[in-house]
Amino acid sequence: MYFKKITLLFFLIFASIGHSQTLSLKEAIKTGLENYGSIRAKSNYTSASRETLKQSKRDYLPNLNLSAQQDYGTINGQNGALYGLNGLAAASSGPALPNQNWNSAFGALYLVNMNWDFFTFGKAKEKINLAKVDVQAKERDLQQEMFQQEIKISAAYLNLLASQRLLISQQKNLSRAEVFKKTAVARVKNGLLAGVDSTLATAEVSKAKIALNLARNFVKEQNNKLVDLMGVAPQDFKTDTLFVNQIPKAILTAEKTTDSLHPLLQYYKTRIDYSDQQTKLYKRFYYPTMSAFGVVQTRASGFDTNYVQDQTAFTRNYWDGVNPDRSNYLVGIGISWNLTTPFRMSRQVSAQKFVSQALKEEYNQADRELKSQMSFAEDKIKITLENFAEAPIQVNAAQKAYLQKSTLYKNGLTDLTDLTQTMFTLNRAEIDRDIVNNNVWQSYLLKVAASGNFDLFINEF
Repeated sequence: MYFKKITLLFFLIFASIGHSQTLSLKEAIKTGLENYGSIRAKSNYTSASRETLKQSKRDYLPNLNLSAQQDYGTINGQNGALYGLNGLAAASSGPALPNQNWNSAFGALYLVNMNWDFFTFGKAKEKINLAKVDVQAKERDLQQEMFQQEIKISAAYLNLLASQRLLISQQKNLSRAEVFKKTAVARVKNGLLAGVDSTLATAEVSKAKIALNLARNFVKEQNNKLVDLMGVAPQDFKTDTLFVNQIPKAILTAEKTTDSLHPLLQYYKTRIDYSDQQTKLYKRFYYPTMSAFGVVQTRASGFDTNYVQDQTAFTRNYWDGVNPDRSNYLVGIGISWNLTTPFRMSRQVSAQKFVSQALKEEYNQADRELKSQMSFAEDKIKITLENFAEAPIQVNAAQKAYLQKSTLYKNGLTDLTDLTQTMFTLNRAEIDRDIVNNNVWQSYLLKVAASGNFDLFINEF
């Protein structure tokens, strides 16, 4: 009878989660890396920095400007000094006549201008190098984010697995309580036991149901956390029982972690490199810039060449005013150097050096924390392995004690209080077994998180 009830129990458990999707850890990680918002955002940031690198390389190309304008207006000139502040002045050119006149005609200017900073004393090169380091920093940031996400998903997966194992243990506990409630009720009705046994048995069933409901709620909470980390629509998952049946092989073989730099430290290092590269770029602004330039210009005007002597020598005809008839060209090289720039940029360089030093301190702090985490993980693994070895002994002893007490109770040789105590002990032993097994994986995951090599964990499957 008892065997049939246990069989029915397991059938109901698997039937209740039959609609759930069976999910492996690798599938959960793959889905999370593809869908999680922060990873997708940093992937786009990385793509943007690559495009910025391409743009910085093209900044070295010369400027080539084409310009064409057609105007209509007067050309009254006047002797006097003028500075074209912010370009807010007209460029009309004409004779300085004794009186104002309003003679107007069309005019035009057609221009091709080339300007090229062909030698910048390393400014262009350092700007490109800065863009390259920025790409590396964005890539490292993406890699460390993906690594952190892999760790978070794995931890959430293990927590969900543990909660589902606890649910099974509470189902077993409820089944045992219901079986002996029926036994107690039957014996009370037959006058073999006092009525209080029936009451106590009913209380134990209620207690087991409450514990089962709490376990169900815990499963739901852990499932939702995994759903959030995977970036998928709400759904129920069934975890792989591989974690229940074995422990990490790398623990048993004492496999050493790799000496590769942790993804977080790699990211911090690229931040330092970026700051150092900014310092190099700022120093290049101490030096001048050498430029080559060339201009081809064609002009047209509706005013004739003898307009100074004859103010009637002009035409308002559009085509005569915009048809080009005078051209010039100019080529040359020049050098420009703002002598106050080194004094200003020296403070910028000094400030950037402090930023680099601050980033180095952050790197050192992160390195110390990872080493501390590694030491803690090693100690935790030793403790969980010891508990893992003790758990089967505890469960075996609790099962024997429960079998003995249940036999004695059925034969009226002990009371229900002793039986419920052994039921509680067995339930606690089964829970400890499930948690201890899961804790071995969790402690190993903690070590992997400190080492920075997630392959050590995922290669277990």
